[in-house]
Amino acid sequence: MPVRKKRRPHRLVFGQPLIEEPEIREVVDCLRSGWLGAGPRVHRFEKAFRRYKRRGDAIALNSCTSALHLSLLAAGIKPGDEVITTAMTFCATVNAIIHAGAVPVIADVDPATMNIDPSSVAAKITRKTRAIIPVHFAGRMCDMDALCRIAARRRLKVIEDCAHALEAEYRGRRSGTFGDFGCFSFYATKNVSTGDGGMILARRRTDADRVRRLASHGLDKDAWARFGGKGFAHYRVVEAGYKCNMTDVQAAIGIHQLARVEDNWRRRRSVWDRYQEAFSDLPVVRPSQVEPKTRHSYHLYTLLIDKDKAGIGRDECARRLLSLGIGVGVHYLSIPEHPYYHANFGWRPQEYPNAMRIGHQTLSLTISPWLSDPEILRIIRAVRRTLLGR
Repeated sequence: MPVRKKRRPHRLVFGQPLIEEPEIREVVDCLRSGWLGAGPRVHRFEKAFRRYKRRGDAIALNSCTSALHLSLLAAGIKPGDEVITTAMTFCATVNAIIHAGAVPVIADVDPATMNIDPSSVAAKITRKTRAIIPVHFAGRMCDMDALCRIAARRRLKVIEDCAHALEAEYRGRRSGTFGDFGCFSFYATKNVSTGDGGMILARRRTDADRVRRLASHGLDKDAWARFGGKGFAHYRVVEAGYKCNMTDVQAAIGIHQLARVEDNWRRRRSVWDRYQEAFSDLPVVRPSQVEPKTRHSYHLYTLLIDKDKAGIGRDECARRLLSLGIGVGVHYLSIPEHPYYHANFGWRPQEYPNAMRIGHQTLSLTISPWLSDPEILRIIRAVRRTLLGR
C-alpha cells in the first residue's frame, strides 16, 4: 500500500486583500458598461476619497510612485534640487526623486518609531534643499509638528508618502493633509486595494489641476470629458505630460474597498493587539505603542529580531515561517544598502545606523482583515515555535 504524504497546510499569503461581493459586482458592471478607462467610476472614487479625508483635492492615478513623481513636478522641483527623505522606505520614494531630475538626500530614522528623524532632516538641509518627503512607516505618522516647523522655516515643500498610512491621524488631522501633497497607494497589499493604483491629495486647486494634466499626457481634458455623456470636445496639449491615470476597472474595486475602510481598520487593530499580547514574552522587539493624540493605520506589524538575543537571525526566522506556510515580508533593507544607490550616490549604510540595524532585523507579519481567528492563532503559534523552538 503506498505511503500517503502528509498534507501541508495552505500558505497564508502576506498582505492578501479582502475582496468581497460588492467590488466584484462593480467590476462586472464596469466591464459590461463598455467604459474601462478613466471615467465616471474614477470620479466617484476621487469624490469618496475627498470626503474621507475632509480636505484637499483628490486625483486618482495608476500608482503611488506616479503620485510621488507628479507631486514633485507640480511642486516645482527642478533638476539639481535636493529632496530629503528617509533611509527606511521602499525604493519608489527615492526613485521618484531621481525621475523628477532632483537629487535624493536621505536622513536616518528614529529607532523606536522607525520614522524619519527630524533632527537628522535638519542636519541634511543645504542651500539646494527644496522639499521633504516624510514616509509614515508601517502606518505610524511621522512627527509632523517638527517636520512642518523645519519646512516653514526653510520654505520647503512637504510631500507626504502615505502609502502605509491611509487611515492614520496626527493630533486630529488626517494623513496627507499636512503637506502640499499627500500620496497614497492602493497596491495589492495595501489597506485599500485596487490591485494597483494611487491617489494624490493636493492642498491647492492649481496644483491639482496641474497634476491632472501631467497624468494624462498634458491634455487639457480627460477622456471622460472628451468622449463621455456630454459629447465630443477637442483637447489641447498644454505641456509634455505622462500616462498615469487610474482606470474605471481599478476604481470599481476601490469604491467599495474605501466604503469598508473603517471596519477593516478595526479588524486589523484587533489582530495587532493579539500579536502584541501573544509576543510580549518573546526575545524580540515589538512595535512601539501608539503615541497619544495619534491614530495608527496598522498596515504592517513588524518584529525586530536580534540574533544575539533571539538565538536566530531574521532571515532564518523568515525561512522557517515560510516553511510552515506563513507568508512574511521584510520592510525594508535600508536604502543605502542597495547596490544602485551605493554606486551612484556613495551612501554608506554605517552613516545611517538606525536604518541599517532595523533593515537587518525587521520581519513583517500579515494583519490583513481577511485572516480568520484560527489563522491568526496559527500565525502566533508558528512565530512562538520558531523563536522558542517549541
